[in-house]
Formats: sequence, structure tokens, C-alpha cells
Amino acid sequence: MDFTYPANVCFECNGCALCCGDTDHKLRHILLLESEAEEISAATGRPIENFCNESNGTQPYIYEMKKFEGDCVFLKDHKCTIYEMRPLICRFYPFELKFDKDKNTHVFAATEECPMIGQGKPLAKKDFEALYTLANERLP
Repeated sequence: MDFTYPANVCFECNGCALCCGDTDHKLRHILLLESEAEEISAATGRPIENFCNESNGTQPYIYEMKKFEGDCVFLKDHKCTIYEMRPLICRFYPFELKFDKDKNTHVFAATEECPMIGQGKPLAKKDFEALYTLANERLP
């Protein structure tokens, strides 16, 4: 597995749902793969256009989750109602995976906006390996 990850980083989700909606400082874009939108549609019985808009130029993500009053349409009482089938981008938060062309490797980075970065349990290489494997399984 060819990636780097932040050393000595701690994280444990506290369920604040900051990642599920817009903030005063950030407009959230919850992007979905076509397969994720289809899975959510099948499980909820809602047509894709009911909860997603087509995304512009963010391949391989072709949909963007709709929001209600700035929050993901599937967020109810600070809980994700589709948690078991949540999109890859949600599973990765507060981390993102980018490709560094200069170093020819994938790089995990943490967002500073999440209040739980630096809190909770230390993450190990195996935690990032699991995310990397998930990305390889889902991304075309």
C-alpha cells in the first residue's frame, strides 16, 4: 500500500455532526459516487434526484448531496439516517486522500476544522490502511 498518513494523530468522533452541514466558515459539499447514490436510493426508496444534484467536474463523484437548511438531507437530530451506507467522503472525514504527483504517492491529511482532531484514541497505520482499502474498492 503506497500512502503516507499523519503520524501521532488522535481522533474519535463525538457525534457533533459538524461534518454533515455548512458552517459559518465553510460551505459543505458532500459528494457521492454513482454507485453510492444508487445504493442509497434502493435502500430508502427515494429517487436519486430527491436527495442529490448532479455535481460539476468532480469526477469520479457525479452527485452532490442536497441539504436542508444547510445540513445533509439525511441528518436528523444530529444522527445520520443512512449511516451504514454513508458515502465514502463521509467515511473518510476528518481525513481526505489526495495523490501527490511529485512524490508519486497517496497522502492522507486531516482537516483542522474538526474539533476532535487531537482528541480520543491515537490512530495507527492499520486505521489508514482500512480507509485506503475502502477507497480502492469503491473508486473506479
